[in-house]
Amino acid sequence: MSETLDILVVAPHPDDAELGMGGAIAQLIRQGQRVGIVDLTTGEPTPNGTPERRAAETLVASKALGVTWRKNLGLPNRALQPTLEARALLAELFRETRPRWIFAPYWVDAHPDHLAAVELVEGARFWSKLTKTTMLHEPYHPPRIFNYYCIHLKQHLQPAFVLDISDVWPMKLKSVQAYESQFKNDLKSGFFERIETEARFWGASIGVTYGEPFTCREPIGLSGLQNLI
Repeated sequence: MSETLDILVVAPHPDDAELGMGGAIAQLIRQGQRVGIVDLTTGEPTPNGTPERRAAETLVASKALGVTWRKNLGLPNRALQPTLEARALLAELFRETRPRWIFAPYWVDAHPDHLAAVELVEGARFWSKLTKTTMLHEPYHPPRIFNYYCIHLKQHLQPAFVLDISDVWPMKLKSVQAYESQFKNDLKSGFFERIETEARFWGASIGVTYGEPFTCREPIGLSGLQNLI
């Protein structure tokens, strides 16, 4: 039986969702939202990882955030392409899970897999609504795509909004730390300290302790101003 979601986070590799929006994921789940993650690739090979180790780390990270729905599409790491076959596969997942919101990576990056992931998400969102097709499940058009930042460029970001994640920061940090194989070589350079510094920077920008930035290609509608900080 198909399982529907409120929110689906699309990540090029296991660890991108945690780095980019682990706090938002934990917070949304606490609020009762049904949040799922789809990793497009296994993320392997990497210098210190194996497919088995990365899968085990992903399970630990998911538990840290409270995620119970997670899939991996098994597309090629380091060679991710927005092919028609991959687009149909992701569109079928959108039709099956019918999320209200989709979160995708930011559309400017140095990592080719991240750029391909954005193109895949946007193409699959369009295809998801098509009729008279061989794709599985009933047509569905996800109403909204938001973009999280997990980029390999040193940019001065201009987010559309910053989310207060102060109450769930320990959960985000724990989920990122689960990927020991990925950050083993970065520990001496203070990788986790930099992650915290960035979260504190975005938190300070809205007057809280920790924050995560997001953007969107489309205008964001508000039904009221009561939740603005």
